[in-house]
Amino acid sequence: SLDDLCARRGEAARDPWNLPFFSSGDVTQEQDPYFPFSHAFERWGRSFAALGIEYNGAEMVLDLMDRKGKHENGFMHGPKPAWRDEGTHRPARIQFTANAIASMVGSGKRATETLFHEGGHAAHFANIDMPAPCFAQEFAPTSVSFAELQSMFLDSLVTDADWQRRYARTAGGELMPVELIEQAIRAEQPAALTLRRSLCVPYAERAIYELPDAELTAERVREVILATERRFTGMDRSTRPVLSVPHLLSGEASAYYHGYILALVAVAQTREFFLKRDGHLMDNPRIGPSLRDVYWKRGNSRSFFRFVQDMTGSPPSAGALAAQVNRSVDDAIAEARRKIARMDSIPERTGPVQLNARIVVADGNTTIASCQDDDFEQASADFRAWIAASA
Repeated sequence: SLDDLCARRGEAARDPWNLPFFSSGDVTQEQDPYFPFSHAFERWGRSFAALGIEYNGAEMVLDLMDRKGKHENGFMHGPKPAWRDEGTHRPARIQFTANAIASMVGSGKRATETLFHEGGHAAHFANIDMPAPCFAQEFAPTSVSFAELQSMFLDSLVTDADWQRRYARTAGGELMPVELIEQAIRAEQPAALTLRRSLCVPYAERAIYELPDAELTAERVREVILATERRFTGMDRSTRPVLSVPHLLSGEASAYYHGYILALVAVAQTREFFLKRDGHLMDNPRIGPSLRDVYWKRGNSRSFFRFVQDMTGSPPSAGALAAQVNRSVDDAIAEARRKIARMDSIPERTGPVQLNARIVVADGNTTIASCQDDDFEQASADFRAWIAASA
């Protein structure tokens, strides 16, 4: 609770602007050595390969580093859609970007999450196999909720205790201690407040759209936004003000953010389905083919609700998400320990990383590394060397 946190951290924690730092800032700093930025590319490739994910011959350009004048938000864009042209597969061309600053504390973990998130979008759109390009376009009727389900499901793996215990290592190969994994859980659980902060955005946007035209003044808009933030967070000042979220101010992304909430519902439900079916998520080679065959191949030919029911056997329901965010700290730690204890039964994938893609890692017009299926390891080494040289 906030009172417990204040007792541990002092009265300054009561200021909501300080709350994110006091609850997770120390953990971010302590975990930082186990997420070296230079190893993020390699860990993404190895983990996706172990999940059985591949990119169906796509050409991919990854532009991960921040620089002056670069758009300040990560996103994926597919200028060339994947489709089947009278029996001939036409592979996708996909680009995704991020704003990493390699020397910043937490940048390595953030880069890993971005690679999993945007790489999840890319896997989705690269594996669409329909008889016209319109089934693979990024805009309507493609569902925002469904597209974000793919990326958010895959980036959720990075916070799993077994994934961190296997993949989170220092540059010298030292594993992240179990105690540090549990410390992060204590800082983040229960997670209901994080979800409530996210809910502020679509509910505030709805309140704005419901205002009569005569009340559409700057002051009135500010009032309804602050009222929404108080309703969901219980604070007079949000740690993430609604108007700091760029989606509301961008024409193509307005009335969009509720899609993330629906995606979170389906992520929890999809995770629950795979856990019940297979017993684990990390390095589960059945996940990639299942995502491809049920979620990805059909493009936008089905609705979000239909896709989730096809995969899980039930329409989207918030039950799994509610159980996840309302777990006690003790329950969350017990679950993490069970995952770690089960790791001996999950073989670690060996051999070359093969993602069936041509991948270019770039910094603007500068190529940092590139690979086909047979030289991913060399591209990973080139990426590490470039990061070291630019530090």
